[in-house]
Amino acid sequence: MTTVGRNVAAGGSMAMRGQPGPPEPVQPSLLQGFPPLAQRQSPAGPDLAPELPVARILIESPLPHLDRPFDYSVPATLHQAAQPGVRVKVKFNGQDLSGYLLERVAGSDAGHSLVPLHKVVSDVAVLTPALAALAGSVAARYAGTVSDVLRLAIPPRVARLEKELAGLLERPEGPESGVAGYRLSGNWARYGNGPAFLQHLSAGETPKAVLSALQGFGAAGWPRLLAEAVAAVRSSGRDAVVVVPDYRDLDRVEAALLEVLPPGDVARLSAEDGPTPRYRNYLRLLTGSAHVAVGTRSAAYAPVQNLGLVVCWDDGDDLHIEQRSPYAHTREILLLRSGQENAACLFAAHTRSTELQRLVESGWARAVEAGRTEVRRTVPRVLNTADSYEQERDPLARIARLPGAAWRAAKEGLQRGPVLVQVARTGYAPSLACERCREQARCGACQGPLAIAGAAGTSAVPQCRWCSTPAPEWQCTHCGGRHLRRGATGVLRTAEELGRAFPGAPVITSSADQVKATVPDAKALVVSTVGAEPVAENGYAAALLLDGDSLLRRESLRAGEDAVRRWFNAAALVRPSTEGGLVVITADDAAAVGALLRWDSGGYAARELSLRRELQLPPAVRIASITGGRTAVGHFVDAVEQRLARLGIVLRTAGPAPLVIAAAVPSPAGRAAAGVGSGEAEADVRTLLFIPYAQATEATKAMRAARAAAAAKRNDDPVQLRLDGVDVL
Repeated sequence: MTTVGRNVAAGGSMAMRGQPGPPEPVQPSLLQGFPPLAQRQSPAGPDLAPELPVARILIESPLPHLDRPFDYSVPATLHQAAQPGVRVKVKFNGQDLSGYLLERVAGSDAGHSLVPLHKVVSDVAVLTPALAALAGSVAARYAGTVSDVLRLAIPPRVARLEKELAGLLERPEGPESGVAGYRLSGNWARYGNGPAFLQHLSAGETPKAVLSALQGFGAAGWPRLLAEAVAAVRSSGRDAVVVVPDYRDLDRVEAALLEVLPPGDVARLSAEDGPTPRYRNYLRLLTGSAHVAVGTRSAAYAPVQNLGLVVCWDDGDDLHIEQRSPYAHTREILLLRSGQENAACLFAAHTRSTELQRLVESGWARAVEAGRTEVRRTVPRVLNTADSYEQERDPLARIARLPGAAWRAAKEGLQRGPVLVQVARTGYAPSLACERCREQARCGACQGPLAIAGAAGTSAVPQCRWCSTPAPEWQCTHCGGRHLRRGATGVLRTAEELGRAFPGAPVITSSADQVKATVPDAKALVVSTVGAEPVAENGYAAALLLDGDSLLRRESLRAGEDAVRRWFNAAALVRPSTEGGLVVITADDAAAVGALLRWDSGGYAARELSLRRELQLPPAVRIASITGGRTAVGHFVDAVEQRLARLGIVLRTAGPAPLVIAAAVPSPAGRAAAGVGSGEAEADVRTLLFIPYAQATEATKAMRAARAAAAAKRNDDPVQLRLDGVDVL
């Protein structure tokens, strides 16, 4: 008997796939994300529920072969409490497992008596039909399990809050729409198609838009634009979901929403706030006492009752990618949800990702961007120190870390306000090299790179960035040298150097675990790593974008796209050119730097997408990454290819390629320090499958089935399956 068979016999009865039977007496179903289930015989017994005595349960389990409903009988004592959407406990294979009740039906096709439902944990139906359908779609798209999706979507239970549920049902004071006195400002009028987009929203329609926002600060900044779009959809009596990358963006958007909506309308969803506030706000949305969900990744699943608009800010940010299975991206979740619930979409950012460019070029979404006159009036002037004109004026600009033009921009900017300095690396000296031969300094234990974290220069004891082992007696394995030099300069060293160059100016740093959300609107040098730039209320007087070539040299398909996004995000915090705002960038790449000089992220995205289409690389195609032991990966890929071959589908593959090079981790101690196991772990490989969109549905079905079959047989070690991972190329 297979593992699945044993589990069915010991636990609940697995509902068999087949043609749906006659309609059952009416109860809301949460099975939209699952195939239809056969219903044949009704269990009999005096202790069963008088109506619909069979409950179909989704068990919370990471095992792919258990990703399906199981049938349990409903005792008469649980008849009232066992409603669709509630949390339950069931006996499964001798264990008490948690799950969700999907629906109640009249009969089961198990052919034997069913195990009774053990317990209803809570009578609050936290799993709505719309959320169940969305979880099924997300699991299907990413070849994952519905249980994994729901683990991310539904916050952990806080029992005492459910006792307050009656209070959560109380509606906020004011009109039902929650936007009395709503009036549109002139912010959206600066963008072509902007006013029309809001008019469609307020009329109850479902437009799809990709917004290229110009400013990142002040009353005309992007948080206000998002808030006004939400207010427009609320004026039509519908609800909204807004998702942002991190807590700093969340604070800004929440504040902007509270300026145009009543406080009771807005519910904040973020794991960083703790389980109690998160679950309280989840219940507020679930009961309809709040109508706008704003938060980070998990807010994409927020259970608003009448969804009219989904909003995503800066979809290119890596924080939108869930780090746990099934590794879903916020953008794709919102796209699926928009289609299922017939809602409008707004994807906004300072730049346009290649994925959004694909939606614009296909006609699915409409670009909302400002005309050239408005762009020139609103954005700062951009200067590149690597162009021919600047090279003639300053021949050493190409090799200097702070060219003359950047130094002058900082000096003049400090006379008018704060100056932002963006650097690529955190720490003090994040990369060290031998002073004699320039070879990179490596750890003797794990061969990881050595670095200096503090501000004591190369006299400090370097330590490994991988295993943290100190190297006080380091010696170069190439030439025998013992002296180190900085291979790269981090944010702390940059702040130290600028403090000496501008002795009268305060220096503020923002990086790593000391990220600042805002800085005072006063004269100061603000040195920040990419992505950690604080916001000045009235904008920066100038910005210096250093280490541009370091960002572009990353070994990634998206290195240029990410660099452009980070540059635009920093430049958008600078005052307009009409107020003296200036951005100085030090980088050689003509295409990426040219996009910033012209302030044309859409053109750069179109160019990138065209090249990707020519090479058949994401997002022109989808990509699946299978990682694990060589044997397990080989068996998995073979199983997928055999299933697809029956449909006449052949996918382009790359690999298997090793993930760990044995020479880089020479000793057992080094392997342990680097987090690499012994034996089979060294043979881990990765195979890539390139999937055309027309074949993606069948391919993901085949991968999902192959995962379930492999998990049930337990013949091979498990493999990691990721679809559309941005870090695999």
